[in-house]
Amino acid sequence: MKSLPSSSQIIIIGGGIIGASTAYHLAKAGAEVTLLERQKLTSGTTFHAAGLVGQLRSNANITQLLGYSVELYKSLEAETGLSTGWKMNGGLRLACTEARWTEVKRQATTAHSFGLQMDLLTPKEAQDLWPLMDIKDVIGAAFMPTDGQANPSDITQALAKGARMAGAQIFEDTKVLDLEIEQGVIKAVITNHGRIECEKIVLCAGQWSRDFATRFGVNVPLVSMEHQYMVTEPISGMPKNLPTLRDPDRLTYYKEEVGGLVMGGYESNPIPWAINGIPKGFHYTLLDSNFDHFEPLMELALGRVPALETAGIKTLTNGPEAFTPDGNFIIGEAPELKNFFVGAGFNAFGIAAGGGAGMALAEWVHKGEPPYDLWSADIRRFGQPHQDTDWVRTRTVEAYGKHYTMDWPFEEQDSARPNRKSPLYEQLKADGACFGEKLGWERPNWFADQGQKPEDVYSFGRPNWFGNVGREHKAAREGAVLFDQSSFAKFALEGKGALEALSWIAANDVDRPDGSLIYTQMLNDAGGIECDLTISRLSEHAFYIVTGTASATHDFDWISRNIPEGLACQLSEVTNERAVLALMGPKARAILSETTDVDISNTAFPFGTAQRLDIAGHQVLALRVTYVGELGWELHMPTGAAPDVYQALHKAGAPHGLKNAGYRAIESLRLEKGYRAWGSDIGPDHTPYEAGLGWAVKLRKDVAFKGRAAMEAQKKAGVKKLLAGFTTAPEINLLGRETIFRNGERVGWLTSGGFGHTIDKSIGYGYVRNEAGVTRNYVLGGTYELEVASEMVKCDMHLSPLYDPKMERVKA
Repeated sequence: MKSLPSSSQIIIIGGGIIGASTAYHLAKAGAEVTLLERQKLTSGTTFHAAGLVGQLRSNANITQLLGYSVELYKSLEAETGLSTGWKMNGGLRLACTEARWTEVKRQATTAHSFGLQMDLLTPKEAQDLWPLMDIKDVIGAAFMPTDGQANPSDITQALAKGARMAGAQIFEDTKVLDLEIEQGVIKAVITNHGRIECEKIVLCAGQWSRDFATRFGVNVPLVSMEHQYMVTEPISGMPKNLPTLRDPDRLTYYKEEVGGLVMGGYESNPIPWAINGIPKGFHYTLLDSNFDHFEPLMELALGRVPALETAGIKTLTNGPEAFTPDGNFIIGEAPELKNFFVGAGFNAFGIAAGGGAGMALAEWVHKGEPPYDLWSADIRRFGQPHQDTDWVRTRTVEAYGKHYTMDWPFEEQDSARPNRKSPLYEQLKADGACFGEKLGWERPNWFADQGQKPEDVYSFGRPNWFGNVGREHKAAREGAVLFDQSSFAKFALEGKGALEALSWIAANDVDRPDGSLIYTQMLNDAGGIECDLTISRLSEHAFYIVTGTASATHDFDWISRNIPEGLACQLSEVTNERAVLALMGPKARAILSETTDVDISNTAFPFGTAQRLDIAGHQVLALRVTYVGELGWELHMPTGAAPDVYQALHKAGAPHGLKNAGYRAIESLRLEKGYRAWGSDIGPDHTPYEAGLGWAVKLRKDVAFKGRAAMEAQKKAGVKKLLAGFTTAPEINLLGRETIFRNGERVGWLTSGGFGHTIDKSIGYGYVRNEAGVTRNYVLGGTYELEVASEMVKCDMHLSPLYDPKMERVKA
């Protein structure tokens, strides 16, 4: 064995496909990188992966990442001289119920939106591609010709060779025992063969990642789950280029291997593994085959592939793999420790993701940011409940069990609830709330009528709560409603340097008088929107920041990392200490005025300001702001004050028809008003000018801020995409990801979709793209259609809000 280097800029821990791919891409980028594997390459979980490579996901950038894997695997063997087992034999997906067929048709549209070919087939056409299957129960199928399969160990070895060829060093049988960290700065790794100084750590240790990271204060929410697949002896008549097959109604998948079949699946009652820790020395190791547990999947498979009844079984592989609570992998820089990066938790699609994830992680490590928005996989999507391993395991068991169940619109998770509750949880439950969950918070989605069960019934049509939300929407437009938004993430930034810090981080002007409320984005150096939030200036050196529930960890991390060094200010999270009630609607002022002595007229309390009020004996911070397009206030208060304030508002509001309302009404209301949602309509891949938010960028003021250079350049050069609104007839159900066609050409997809109850139309938003440039006239000059569930639908395009375009109601 050659000697370890005394130093390496970057150390990768783990020699599976993710670690090898990350080393490959870092070395190609010219970085000094060393990979350390405690045993042998692939000996953790890569060696027993099934090796299917599918590309389509519900997120465009994850789909792009998986597509990169395919492109890399095509050329890797020629580059390195090592076989990879890569075959682009295509992938089939079956539908055996009408609901599943609708889902598949919507998936085909999603594929088209993201630039992939996905063809809808009749059962007979599917059987022609996969002649071993029985199609009696098949309604339809979809085929993606660019999907394929690979040999996991071979492709990892090829990536490792490519990494070495580009200058990376790889050491097997080298266990990382500890990290040297001084005052939050990574200094070195300590191995069983010595010490290596380094600047950055990239943890790609699969199911071992959580325990290792925990030692250094980093949370990686994953757990180990047993996963089984069967390999048969050769089957007579097996086609050589059989596509991979996914049969979700039978919970199973298939691929050809050496003339036989690999068949596995995702059972509804999965078995967690290593609850008390992974045994020492667990490498190149499989678990005992569990034939009893696999039998239900086998019975389902026999109905699809009768030849399995007589095929010899070569092995039943039971290999534990790392799974996450939401089924997405984990990538990015840990918010708890600078220069500590993670790539783990690939939910049994690590081979499909390996090439792209290694590319993205390498760029994140090397350049400080990913190649594109990876929010759905970002380690900062997690929060307080994910610190609890029992919570993570309980939710992960549910996610695993739903891998092949229907992916319903608006579906909520049922397990590990309730976890985080507003002080009004029991009251709202008694008032008929049907709760959803986000980042562990129980949040009222809608309110049931008397005698109605507050429970979602899922459908691709109009759901059972459609009428309830319509009534809540109407109350917000015509009277007043009360939303419990206590789950908002809330931060305090205080100190003499607070203004200077926010002036640098925020794109809008925060240097305004005390009592001002500022809506702003926070941008990366490319001008992409990293945060979308409000900032209230409470005093000269104190600011109150409010952002979305899911953005809590991400936004806190972004702000804290971008405070310039040397500034005297302190950022703290106050989410759990502050409850929020949002009083919205044209009668909101009449109701609020009966609960406080403060003058809340438009003159005394204008839009975009913040004041302190006393309600029911409690001090409340009232913010004159709205996300629903009506007059209203967000009322922020100590958590313990919420029940009293809630009762006082309902007592004052009863004569005015005040109603409770939930988050699904908020969504309907904001769609009509054209308010953007971070994570769908806007994000790191979108700039304020592209999103129609250029008015919130302070270029007219001679103040440096992060992203300013990019904004100046884009304002001068113009944009290549522009956010637009689209409406269709009310019977069309827009959910997001529908394809946008301009003059018959595909130009984008919907980033969000829903229904506007005031205008009685379905609404969607999406970016109209054109490499040669996009202007308002270009967008307005086209004729538009949408592809919805694989059918073309007429639509109208809008660049102005569909409701109250002049903000007259908001600023009344």
